[in-house]
Amino acid sequence: QVQLVESGGGLVQAGGSLRLSCAASGRTFSSYTMGWFRQAPGKEREFVAEINWSGATTYYADPVKGRFTISRDNHKNTVYLQMNSLKPEDTAVYYCGAPLRGPRGNYAADYWGQGTQVTVSS
Repeated sequence: QVQLVESGGGLVQAGGSLRLSCAASGRTFSSYTMGWFRQAPGKEREFVAEINWSGATTYYADPVKGRFTISRDNHKNTVYLQMNSLKPEDTAVYYCGAPLRGPRGNYAADYWGQGTQVTVSS
């Protein structure tokens, strides 16, 4: 059974940091692009960041550029999202997905995690 399990969410004050993890089990994703997405209350899920199979290429949504960093450890089958300088508008449930397929603005994934809540207070 393939699972993606996110962790690391929580409540943090504006300007703070959190590090999210997404651990995969049941199969390896070391050959595939993985990504993070988020969904705020009343909004559609949106793309946050992606990382290619080797970790050499990353891409970020404009709202998080310069504040978030995506990375991966293929030995651990895990992808990370370091979030710095958090803002209240970053509040959302964060999901990881893999492998990412399709155009960047309309990604699909074979597998999704259950999500981890990030709440940023002002």
